[in-house]
Amino acid sequence: TQVDEEHRPLKVFRHVVGTPASEDKLVYEEKDEGFFVGVGKVQSGKWLVISSHDHQTSECWLIPADAPETPPKLVAPREEGVEYDLEHDAPRRRFLILTNADGAEDFKIVEAPEDSPGRENWRAIVPHRPGTLVLHHVAYRDFHVRLERKEGLPRITVRRITDGTEHEISFEEEAYDLNMGAGYEYETPTMRFSYSSMTTPAEVYDYDLETRERVLRKRQEVPSGHDPADYVTRRIFATAADGEQVPVSLVHRLDLKLDGSAPCLLYGYGSYGISIPASFSTTCLSLVDRGFVYAIAHIRGGKEKGYRWYSDGKRLKKKNTFTDFIAAGEYLAKEGFTSRGNIVAHGGSAGGMLMGAVANMAPDLFKGIVAEVPFVDVLATILDASLPLTPPEWNEWGNPIESREAYEYMASYSPYDNVRAQSYPHIFALGGLTDPRVTYWEPAKWVAKLRECRTNDAITLLHINMDAGHGGASGRFERLKEVARVYAFALAVTEKA
Repeated sequence: TQVDEEHRPLKVFRHVVGTPASEDKLVYEEKDEGFFVGVGKVQSGKWLVISSHDHQTSECWLIPADAPETPPKLVAPREEGVEYDLEHDAPRRRFLILTNADGAEDFKIVEAPEDSPGRENWRAIVPHRPGTLVLHHVAYRDFHVRLERKEGLPRITVRRITDGTEHEISFEEEAYDLNMGAGYEYETPTMRFSYSSMTTPAEVYDYDLETRERVLRKRQEVPSGHDPADYVTRRIFATAADGEQVPVSLVHRLDLKLDGSAPCLLYGYGSYGISIPASFSTTCLSLVDRGFVYAIAHIRGGKEKGYRWYSDGKRLKKKNTFTDFIAAGEYLAKEGFTSRGNIVAHGGSAGGMLMGAVANMAPDLFKGIVAEVPFVDVLATILDASLPLTPPEWNEWGNPIESREAYEYMASYSPYDNVRAQSYPHIFALGGLTDPRVTYWEPAKWVAKLRECRTNDAITLLHINMDAGHGGASGRFERLKEVARVYAFALAVTEKA
């Protein structure tokens, strides 16, 4: 591919090895600057795939790998909001296509003949199942494997192509993270996947699709030492204000007394359809070893329970994100994992907006709030169309310039605009001087207003990293210093320091 002056990949060229690049032939050019182009190959090795996408719409073109001079053939023309990608079932000369077409918002898998793969010939082999989100799929010669997520948990389902029988790979822990490996061989009956949980360091397994045997190939080393048997990982469900069941993943020491006396660090994000994995973290265990319960609230705005979970946490339903998080904290207290007023909430970026919102809505639930690069001046930012990152955000939050309803709804939760005279928990806001997404003055003006309006003597801290942007400090040790700063705050306000 070749990028334009804005570094967008928009052209695909064919290069003959041994010839100068000036002789390369243009194969495909994307005319819509909102789309990005990529080139790949199906695992059977028999087809090259040119893909063009804009995060919610995609289009694919095919070229036979053994005849690269053949003009690319369109699979299905782009249709706004419709995504699809291909795997190849070589023995049966068909494509296996993962798509959200025809209202399959959590995706389905269809088959199409090799010589006529258009939508008119698509036939479902794995139908759409609302609430079961198909994340990825891989075709082997005799098996078709898919990675899915249901009720907040990932799972791997193996389908034998010849007869359509299926089985799931089972795991014992209540909450975990799972990913399928890359670089496999099409002809092999062995797949590779990685597994971790909040107590189990990352492990890599080879799995025999035929015999269902798994072999451990690699385990993450924890230099300081770690015994998973010393910890407990749980997955519980909190009932939201409207009755929805909100998954919560958590970890604590096995010897911790669950009598409500333990402090809790509760993490949340809940935007852009991003799902937060219940994966292993050596840093969070430093808190757990000091008597904390560490929990992740899988709130609406992510896709932990499918596309609807995402759509019910955006635009005019954004407040579900906040009330879900509050419900998670209240349930943790009710069940004795912690207690009201002993929870430190933690989130960053859009999760920082969540922190600002819950600080306004339920200040007595939290002992402290950590908001990293927090998007807290929501209304002012989304109203400024001159900011380069504002127009793309309207799909997530709504457009308050064109819609009075969107304006009034956004104004009702925007953290900065809703700071008022009341008691607040201890708050620690962190920003980056060169952050182009959440400019440093957002957390600065939020902290200034909190200091002016709060009616108690809670501490309200602001830290601006003069050498960092939206992703925080670069470099392994500088990032660890940032984590240590956050955890030091949590330990101090809960009197665990």
